Amino acid sequence: MPEEMPSEPTLAQIEEEVLAEGREWMRQRLQQKLQERADRISPSFPPGEAALGAASKKKTHAGKQRRNR
Repeated sequence: MPEEMPSEPTLAQIEEEVLAEGREWMRQRLQQKLQERADRISPSFPPGEAALGAASKKKTHAGKQRRNR
């Protein structure tokens, strides 16, 4: 009985594989570019810390206004 040869992928399967690899490469490249831009815009703050600092300043300022009335 002859051994069965492993079937070759179809052209459609090869195309889908290559397209998936391309999408993943593009996703990683986009993520890298966006991160580089974010680092240039605000390199000194860890995520979330800037927003927390601004919120606490607003509370402090509002509290001073109420006391001055």
